[in-house]
Amino acid sequence: MLVMRISRSLISCLALVATLYLGSATAEEVRVLSSVGIRTVIEELAPEFERATGHDVTLVFDLASALKTKIEAGEPFDVAILTPPLIDDLIAKGTVAADTRAPIARVGLGLMIRTGAPKPDVSSVEAFKRTLLEADSISYAPAGASGIAFLAIAERLRIAADVAAKARPGTNGEAVAANVTSGAAELGVLPISEILPVQGVELGGAFPADVQTYVVMVAGLSKRTERNAAAQAFVDFLLAPANSAVVAAKGMER
Repeated sequence: MLVMRISRSLISCLALVATLYLGSATAEEVRVLSSVGIRTVIEELAPEFERATGHDVTLVFDLASALKTKIEAGEPFDVAILTPPLIDDLIAKGTVAADTRAPIARVGLGLMIRTGAPKPDVSSVEAFKRTLLEADSISYAPAGASGIAFLAIAERLRIAADVAAKARPGTNGEAVAANVTSGAAELGVLPISEILPVQGVELGGAFPADVQTYVVMVAGLSKRTERNAAAQAFVDFLLAPANSAVVAAKGMER
């Protein structure tokens, strides 16, 4: 049965690739503005898409909020991959085509620790709360989706003031990771997909289910794109069931 499932998945992927390739007679350049929350997935799948279709993919990664600001300032793009509220606002403003809105994957939040450091207790909400209260310092990105969600959780747990007192804010995920690896922060808060690939740190644990928050990544095509077929083909490739294993391996889920 396993062999049959793998075979069916392979056949499905090959069929998709053939459709994408045949659907575009000429190679085009697809410019993608993507949240860093799904960076590892995009960086692995984009080269496969290029090989399969002959199209070129230009990738720009940043915080979702920063990318939205760039888009509103006139940054050109064919595909944007941001969080739902930001994509929906761009749709409302007529920048992203509503009928192209497509959820790609979601990722939960986790605690980042230095490699080899003792694992924090996240076995329950109370243990998680105690871990945060006992930590010397906590780093997160206040402008990022994960930072916003984390602060909302701290409010819910009634420890917002305690978290603020020991905060070591970072401008983005890389800054948060740098705070943890350097010892400037004992704990870091990021989407799990942004923790797993970083050298010198490891996942201390996912947030408990009762307070877990998922950052959802949603794609949408620019209303002004002249490469609609190639851009849509890229989104379809990301959504292909055969690529779900890549999504899971990077700490995300459909």
